[in-house]
Formats: sequence, C-alpha cells, structure tokens
Amino acid sequence: MKSRFKYLIASTLIISLAFGFQNTLGQTLKKYEINAEVAPVKIYSDHLKMGGSNPKGETILVNNYFLSKSGNPFIPITGEFHFSRYPNQYWEESIQKMKAGGINIIATYVFWNIHEEHEGKFRWDGDRDLKKFIALCAKNDMYVFVRVGPFCHGEIRNGGLPDWLLGRPLMIRSNDPAYLSYVEKLYDEIGTQLKGTYFKDGGSVIGIQLENEYQHSAAPWGLTYAGQPHDWTAAESDLSLTQAGVGVSETKNPYADLGNDHMKILKSLALKAGMDVPLYTATGWGNAAIVTNESIPVTAAYAYPFWTAHKDISPFFLYKDMHCDPDYAPVRYQPEDYPAFPAELGTGIMTVYSRRPIVEQKSFDAMMNRCLGSGANGLGYYMYHSGSTPRGDRYYFSDEAYGLPKISYDFQAPIGEFGQVREGFQRLKLINRFAQEFGDLLAPMTTVLPENAPILKPENVTDLRYAVRIKDNSGFLFVNNFQDDLKTTDKPDIQIAIKTGGDVVTIPEASGFTMKEGENVIFPFHLAINGADLIYATAQLYTKSDDGKMPYYVFVSQDGSNAEFSFAKSNGLSIKKSPGISLDQNEKRILVKCSKGTSEFTANVKGRQTKILVIEKSLALQSYLVTIKGQKSLMFSDAVILQENDMISALSAGRNAFTIHVYPKFLGKLNAENAAVLASVNNSLMSEFNISVPEFKLEPTVRQIGERKTVVTLPPSLNGLNDLFLNIDYTGDTGMGFLDGELVTDEFWKGTLWQIGLKKFYPNAASKEMVFYFRPVNEGASYLDDISPKDRPDFSKLKQVLNIRKISFTPEYKVNLQFE
Repeated sequence: MKSRFKYLIASTLIISLAFGFQNTLGQTLKKYEINAEVAPVKIYSDHLKMGGSNPKGETILVNNYFLSKSGNPFIPITGEFHFSRYPNQYWEESIQKMKAGGINIIATYVFWNIHEEHEGKFRWDGDRDLKKFIALCAKNDMYVFVRVGPFCHGEIRNGGLPDWLLGRPLMIRSNDPAYLSYVEKLYDEIGTQLKGTYFKDGGSVIGIQLENEYQHSAAPWGLTYAGQPHDWTAAESDLSLTQAGVGVSETKNPYADLGNDHMKILKSLALKAGMDVPLYTATGWGNAAIVTNESIPVTAAYAYPFWTAHKDISPFFLYKDMHCDPDYAPVRYQPEDYPAFPAELGTGIMTVYSRRPIVEQKSFDAMMNRCLGSGANGLGYYMYHSGSTPRGDRYYFSDEAYGLPKISYDFQAPIGEFGQVREGFQRLKLINRFAQEFGDLLAPMTTVLPENAPILKPENVTDLRYAVRIKDNSGFLFVNNFQDDLKTTDKPDIQIAIKTGGDVVTIPEASGFTMKEGENVIFPFHLAINGADLIYATAQLYTKSDDGKMPYYVFVSQDGSNAEFSFAKSNGLSIKKSPGISLDQNEKRILVKCSKGTSEFTANVKGRQTKILVIEKSLALQSYLVTIKGQKSLMFSDAVILQENDMISALSAGRNAFTIHVYPKFLGKLNAENAAVLASVNNSLMSEFNISVPEFKLEPTVRQIGERKTVVTLPPSLNGLNDLFLNIDYTGDTGMGFLDGELVTDEFWKGTLWQIGLKKFYPNAASKEMVFYFRPVNEGASYLDDISPKDRPDFSKLKQVLNIRKISFTPEYKVNLQFE
C-alpha cells in the first residue's frame, strides 16, 4: 500500500509559493507544478466474487478500482433516504427530487424494530411498505441499495434492534445460534418483500449492505436509567473496543476472526433469503469487519460529528490517495483490492441535546471534490433526504438514549425533513452531474498529489490544496479552498503546470485564476470533445448532450471570472465565436476567452459542430436536466424542476411568479396547468417563460398561553398548494409541536429557522390548533459553543432566554408544465 503512495508523492514537484513572476498585467502569479507522469493503476478483479446481469443482458461488475455497467466505468452516486421516516404518499415526489439532484442510487435502511416492534408480528404496511418504495424507485429508473441490518444504527432506538431482543437468552451481534435464528427470520421477511425486485430479475435492487459498523460502533440500548452510562448494543466480546459514532480505531480486536465469520454467516443468510445481487457492501472504516473479497468495504467522512465532545477540524478537505489510505484508517482489509467507495459522506448531521453542530452547506460539494480528487470512484451521501422518526406503540423509535429529538431527523440535509430543497442540494447537483456524465473517463484515472500533501494540516488554510487524476495524458485538476470550522483565504493569480507523458499543460497559460474562499473547482485537461483536443479549460465540466443534430457541452465558471478554453490547433478545427467571445491563435492552439456571465461558442471539426455553453456557478445552481420532445435540455429556475415522463413540474416555495429559461432554445409552446404563461421574445441563447399563479396570502392566527406555550390555528385546507410551511423564528432550548395532544414534531434550537411542512398532517389537521411548547435556553448550556456567535443569547440580564420573534407561513406552489 505505502510503496505506491510514496511513488506518486516522489513523482511530483511543487514550486514554493515564494517563487513567482510578473505577468503582463503586473500581477504576481503563484506558480505550482505537478508531475503527472505516473504509472497507471493496476486493475484486477479475479479475487472479487461479485457482479451480475439482468434479463436484458446488462451487467454490473466490480474490480479493485471501479464499478462498471455493461462494460463502461460507472461512478455510483448514492443518496440515503429512509422510507419509513417519510409519508408514503409523498415518496414518489421525493424520489423525483433525488433524481433531479443527480442521484442514481437510493440507499435505505430496513429498521428491524420498526417492522417487528412486537415479536413475531412483522408490519410492512403504510410507511413501512418496502415493496411499494422499491417499486416507485424502479418506476423512476433509480437503483436501490437495501441496508438490511440486523443492526443499522441510523439514530434509531437500539440501532434498530427490537427491545424484546434484550430479554431473550442470547448474545446479540454474535454467532450465537439463538441470535442468528432471529436474524434468519428477519432476512426471510425482507427477502419476501424484495422478491422479484432484484437486478437479476430486471428490477432495481443492485446492492445489499450487511450489518453496520460491525466490531466498530454501536448504539445505546433504549432501556436505560437516568444518569446511567451508555450500555452499547454490541456483543460482550466487542464492548471494550466499541465506540460512539464513526472514528479511528487503532487497537486490534482479538475477536476479529469471529467478526469476519459473523459477516460471512450474515451473507449466507441473506443469500438463503433470496437476496442475490451484484454488489454487497459492508462498512469498513475504523477496523470494522467485512466479508473479504465478497463485499465492498465502504468508507465514511463526517466533518461535523455530534458524538465528539466539541468541535474538531477534520482532515476531510485535504487530498490524499483514498485507494491506498482510506479515511478512518487503519482498516481490516487490503485497500488496493477494492474501489474507494465512500458511502457515508456527511451531508449534514444530527443534533443531540448536548451538541448542536451547524453544518455549512458549502462543505458538501467541497468534500465531494476532495473525495473524487483523492481517487474515490463512488459517492454516497448520508443523509441526502431526511425525515421524521415514527413513534411506535410503546415508545419513540428515535434514539432518545443518545439525546436525539424524539421525532425530527432533519439532519440539515440537502433535502430537509419536510422535503425542503436547500443550498446543499444545488451544490451537490453540479458534482453529481459531472460524475454521472464523465464518470467513464474519471473512474480509471490515477490520483497524483503534490509533494506537500502528506504534511499539509487541516489548520493550514493558506497553502493551496490541489490534486490531479490522469490516464493517457488526459485528466482533471481538482482544487479545494474550504475547511470546516475555519475560514480559508482567497487565493488569487494561481497557475498550475501539469507535466504529462506528452507535454506540460499550464492552467491557465499566461494569467492566473482565483480560488475564492470556501469554493472548489474541477478543470479538465486534454479532454476530447467530438474530435477536438481541449488542452485545458478554466471552467468546470457539468454535462453534455450527444443527441439531436447539435451536440453540446456545458461548463461552469466561477462567478465573476473570465473562463478560457485552449484547443490544440489542427487542420480540421475552427471556432465560431459569438458576442462576448474573443479568440487568440498561434501555431499550437486556439485560445477562446469568454466574458463574464453566460456565453456560447461552437467548435467545428471537419464539419462536425459542437456548441460549448459557459454559465456562471450562480446560474448553474438553478439548473435542471430535463428531456423536452426527445431533446436533452437544461432548465434554469428558482423553482425546483421535477420530471415524470413528458410531464415537468415546478415547485416554487414562497413565490407565486417565477421564470424558466430553456437551453437549447425551445421554439414551441409551453402550457401550464392553472397558471399564466408569458413567453419572452429575445435574442438570448435561451427561451424564457414567465409563469404565475394566484398568490396565496395567509397570516397565522396565534395566541399565547403563558410564556412557554404558543397556539397556532391551522387553515381549513391547503387550497391546492403543494405544501404550506409553518416558520418559527425563535431563541430557546427546545420546541415541541402537538396536534390533538399528541407530539407530532420537535426541534433542538440551534440558531436556524424552524420550518414545519404541514401537508403530511392534512386533512386531519384542517382548522385545528397546533400547540407549541418551548423551553428557554440556560446560560452555560453545553451546546452554546456550537451556536454561531451572532445567534447566542445575551445572558447579561436573564440567566434563561426564550424569545419567539415571528411565526409565519410560506406557501409552496406546484405548476405542471407541458411543452408542445
């Protein structure tokens, strides 16, 4: 493992930041150089007993470096969504949101205690209907990974183990035959639900995760006493090495062989229950057990953990070679034998009563950039779509012993507890589309690092962080300028020279580019575009279309920057410029310089034309890929754009009027259900449609019962809205919401707006009162260090603070669109 890592490091060169030269504008360029003349990674697969085909002859295979689909390298983009934590009547809308965000695999837990709360009585109805959920994923062309446990964690009571299991004469999470007999019954039940849904049957289930963090972590038993230390849900032989949450585990487990055997037994039970899939995974971080050569050991990275005593600055924004050196190493397996497949990248985090980390949404795409640049050939987001933990017949299923909210599982995720689409969703979309569209190029590429990579510390926010992935002189340059819990510095006038086997690519060739604080980029070099050799671009690849008469590529530039594209000169290449484009040619290349904002030019290679669209990141964040009349198109809007077959829907929160732009230009007619449409006639690159619906206006009726209790009267109906969000702007300790005296929603205050989607409660909630009970925050509360300084209460006059500033509604409109 270390020999290859040292070879890559030894083959690189970085020139000191102290060295620079004056460019023609009098600016001092900061020059970096990296030698990417490295041997390609060795690819082999005979040792792995995985893979499969479906009735159409399509295959999913895995080697030691990447996955392939029907012979083509494939980067899975996995989003975690727990079906049992969300109302089943809205599952399909959520699946469509995930697809719109660039997810191609949905991962979901099957929590044992939710399905068998009472021993011997399994429930698969309502929000527990696994079969229905899988069918909806298949309907929307989404693959599924099912995480079958028996232990899941997922911030569920006992980590998903039923309470009654504690009262049975057996040793949990062990090879005890009595325990395994219960697991076999669970797997048989899950197998019955999954029958006919597997990839081999033509279905969407391509993967099974066995257990979770086995011989690494556990959850506390929910049956406990106040003040009692946590009693972990682990076999007694593993208790001394069991830790809270995800972390590094340096100590070798003397019972590791038993753990390896246990994982093999679980796989045999899964196969016996019919769970025959191309891919099996096991959480392999921190010396956890896997099924050697029969499961992919997936990795994790959480930059804002709630299980640590205080904030810590993570290493997860520094480039490394993850194929040789996984996060949370040491590990129990040989890393070079498996692809680097992070399945739990912390896109958000939960809050517990004593710790309330605030996750910056910029961290999401920054971490994914770092992982891809570090050799990851899969991305998995935990959580991607959050929800609400259900209540059982006897107790809340939430992990109350760990100090979590009784219901809320918002996780600050890209898609919130009530389906809210957040900044992180938009940011990840750019990474996801890049990995989907160009994963066949990226996956086989070798990681190359600058020589200071092994000594660069997370606290160092001044040195440039970058890496290269390369194969056959073509590749991608990755740069990241984000660090959790620290503010990095703007880095202007950067120039990076990449030495390949054929030449030296200098990005950019004469001037420099700027990395803004908190941002990240991926620049291509020697990219083949329909016969043209793009030497480099100072814009990030986003997507492409090869269908229709005019193929196009879309690149994303940093806001306020002038992107440039250098094409190798050839006899058959010409560039057709448009307004805002300038050309500079010499005997070796054609340099295309784009003005700020949106621009387009055409590359013509011997009569074959390809349009290049360049958009700024702020616009790209509003983009959605759709199909209009068989044409792969981009739509840009403040609204969330979803598609099902030919029907496109727009969801607009808080705005009854919004604009949609379409690229390439659509010259037909747009009809909108129950909405007015005004098409704008202009000479821009895109079609423009202005859409409006009648405005929904409603001020909440609020009354106060003492200092801590507030009552909100809910409207008689949602009046055709897609949802109605109740917003509570307050400072306090905790908030709890009741309907008909039953707790239905709760929150731990952390300085952010509490938003509750009401549609899940209708029609039963019509005209009813929702009663809120708040508790004040106390001076010296353990979580105050997590709260932003601007949001911390002033305790100079009072030692307890409760302030309910404003309660309001935000309507979410839905408009169905039809292009004719």
